[in-house]
Amino acid sequence: MSISVKNISKSYGKVQAVQNVSFEVKEGEIFGLIGPDGAGKTTLFRILTTLLIADSGTAEVDGKDVVNNYKEIRKNVGYMPGRFSLYQDLSVEENLEFFATIFGTTIEENYELIEDIYVQIAPFKKRRAGDLSGGMKQKLALSCALIHKPKVLFLDEPTTGVDPVSRKEFWEMLKRLQQKGISILVSTPYMDEAALCDRIALLQDGKLLEIDTPQNISKRFPTKLYNVSSDNTYQLIQDLKSYKTMHSVFPFGEWIHYTDSKKDFNPKDLLAYLKEKEHTAIVIEETVPTIEDTFMELSKG
Repeated sequence: MSISVKNISKSYGKVQAVQNVSFEVKEGEIFGLIGPDGAGKTTLFRILTTLLIADSGTAEVDGKDVVNNYKEIRKNVGYMPGRFSLYQDLSVEENLEFFATIFGTTIEENYELIEDIYVQIAPFKKRRAGDLSGGMKQKLALSCALIHKPKVLFLDEPTTGVDPVSRKEFWEMLKRLQQKGISILVSTPYMDEAALCDRIALLQDGKLLEIDTPQNISKRFPTKLYNVSSDNTYQLIQDLKSYKTMHSVFPFGEWIHYTDSKKDFNPKDLLAYLKEKEHTAIVIEETVPTIEDTFMELSKG
């Protein structure tokens, strides 16, 4: 296993950031930590990259204990924190050379590993890092995290605040890195990115809700799910929440996702209710649950 986490807990005063979390990441796997802000993702990353010590539990990275072997781990992992943390006053080229020097290597020695990424920022290699766009900063940070040829790559919400095109390009780069045998632990609040991982762990308030492939997690949605819409979305949400057998109501793009507590629920009954509430252009149709729907359902429990 590239990463092994067993019963890790961490608190900050009275705030329990991580509660008894366990999971494993296989060699060459893209494993996602999925959850909203405050779920405990960054705390786990800091523990695994030897920047924090857990209150209880154990963790290993590349077969080495994160407390007893922290120096060896730091030599063999790449870490890209959520906030851009490179030297803003140094150029692209200077940042990359600096990180290569820290790890006792050169850009030339491991260039094949970052070539696909670096060619996109090479035209701006003399530009200061602080003057780069969000997508270019992201590519530079990833290049610096890879320059010493790490065995395990930690990416803490790497695409937050980045445009959709750059997000897509970034994940294409991760897939290519995976093919080179690098194990990747990535955290994200974006459910569409969760679907691109081999396996995911759903986190909420520091607790582990579920671990499995994105496809299997979506299949575990416990009931039928319906897309509902009408001419008045705001009022529709209020009326659906007031329906006598309502189980859950969540806005989802142009639709409202609705589930009912009755096993023999008939959409025609809901349609009649909404017509009584003077809604028009009503649409009620069964739909396929997503990871986000499953996460919301698990969070209710």
